[in-house]
Amino acid sequence: MSRKTRAIAAAGVALALGLTTAACGGSKSDNKSGGSNGGKSAYNAAITDVVNPSTAKGGTLNLWSAQDADFWDPARAYYAFVWDLNRLYTRKLVDYAASPGKSGLELQPDLAQALPEISADKLTYTFKLRSGIKFDDGSPITSKDIKYGIERVWASDVISGGPVYLPTLLDPKGEYKGPYKDTDPNKLGLKSVTTPDDSTITFKLEKPSSDFLYLLAMPGSGPVPQKRDTGAQYTTSPAASGPYMFKPGSIQPGKGATFVRNPNWDQATDPIRKALPDQINFTVTTNAEDMDSRLEAGTIDLDAQQTGVQAAARTKILQDPNLKANADTPTTGFLRYAGLATSVAPLDNIECRKAVIYAADPTSLQAARGGPIAGGDIGTSMLPPNIAGSDTKYDPFNRLQGKPQLEEAKKALAACGKPTGFDVTIAVRNNKPAEVKSAEALQAALKPAGINAKIEQYDGAQQASITGSPDNVKAKGYGIMIAGWGADYPTGAGYMQPLADSRFIPENGNYNLSEIKNPAIDALFDQAQLETDPAKAAEIYNQINHKIMEGAYYLPFVVDKALNYRNPRLTNAYIHQAFGMIDFQALGVSDGK
Repeated sequence: MSRKTRAIAAAGVALALGLTTAACGGSKSDNKSGGSNGGKSAYNAAITDVVNPSTAKGGTLNLWSAQDADFWDPARAYYAFVWDLNRLYTRKLVDYAASPGKSGLELQPDLAQALPEISADKLTYTFKLRSGIKFDDGSPITSKDIKYGIERVWASDVISGGPVYLPTLLDPKGEYKGPYKDTDPNKLGLKSVTTPDDSTITFKLEKPSSDFLYLLAMPGSGPVPQKRDTGAQYTTSPAASGPYMFKPGSIQPGKGATFVRNPNWDQATDPIRKALPDQINFTVTTNAEDMDSRLEAGTIDLDAQQTGVQAAARTKILQDPNLKANADTPTTGFLRYAGLATSVAPLDNIECRKAVIYAADPTSLQAARGGPIAGGDIGTSMLPPNIAGSDTKYDPFNRLQGKPQLEEAKKALAACGKPTGFDVTIAVRNNKPAEVKSAEALQAALKPAGINAKIEQYDGAQQASITGSPDNVKAKGYGIMIAGWGADYPTGAGYMQPLADSRFIPENGNYNLSEIKNPAIDALFDQAQLETDPAKAAEIYNQINHKIMEGAYYLPFVVDKALNYRNPRLTNAYIHQAFGMIDFQALGVSDGK
């Protein structure tokens, strides 16, 4: 998840299905109290508790962000905070429970009456829908709406940007071309998904998958009414199945959007959402420092991105006990890193990639992200510690010692035929201050090795078509791309597959920034999908992580932490482990304003 980007930052979850590969551990807290705060606000209280629990409805929740949504279309969204916001207006067959801690990682029936009936061979999943579920226009949600919404995932040529896991399980031969090219008169031609009646939907997998239900909890698995689908323009006015809908005309690119109550949502049909505020405002700003000031002043409620306040606010919050009592520094489950493009010379040479990794300064990159408290621990590999298979002792490039390794970098440069160094371009999102600082820190560290880096900033809202376009990356010569990623779902595949599987390289919306095309890695992902023993699956993901690092495809910066501030008037505030951030759908406001 780009973040996601993406992606979901999650620890372990165990479904009573005998299939799930469970991750280990959860978000670590700096809170030393050792127990519950009884719902009262305190530093890091929201990591493990619900802060200010309440059922009071009314008022307006004000969310700001220095980054606009990538897409409001559920099938195209890939930013983590947009997936979090998506819970406001898109329901799925199953979704994550509304709870802090590990219990929030449990999948619950949402539009479905219950978890699916699964065949003995683990290939067929059958769901029955709840009665009384409706879209915002009052039309009933049927199994065909869910099937059609899922079919849209295949249409990456029209609605690019989102994850593309489902085709590998439901159409591995690539026979289905998506609803816009569907020759079926009803545009429901995906043969592996059937709808025998309006309240029943059945999925037929080609092979067992330990992760399938996680894919059905993604936004792109939500229902879409075919009559309202406008293809690439659907993102400007998506249908709502959740308690909120977009106020007509409120989606303004680069400015924000407004959520209002969906009059056709019925609380009795929804076991997850409570829908407390009357309205939710999402405002995009170009001034992150101003947003921090507004947070401290209490005129806005939360930074929707949850990627941490800026340096000045960070110092102020940590030094003021009253402010600190309304702040949290969770381990988000994201890694911050640079992708090293194998399509751009001389980084098509593994030794030149190794030179970049050795020349980088782990401590300055950590400082650029906010230091050990608000930035995170120095990263050593491409599997975060809250995913099973990670090994925090695995440090193949000796990064934990915290210094650049100039001699090793020079050896690698000589081995790649560039003994005096080379020129390279670093691509970085212009609306991510910490990423820009990371690019600058990396630029400075590479210079002594003779690697001359030019920084090119680009519009972060256009990531899918800029660094996410392999053709554009090659044309622009983006050798190094600054990025961050959280797990799409809580397994090694949910984290690493979009980053390292050659079958996950679309024309747009690509997150395999290095364009890794390693058959051995692809085969290990397939092997892990069939493994129902969590410990054995973890061993496979550990092997994949090693192969990624052995190929020098990525330069890890930090295992991410973020210092975020929450308005004291917020109720029901807690960090949801599936997102590594506040669960937006649970929030209310205590003053009713």
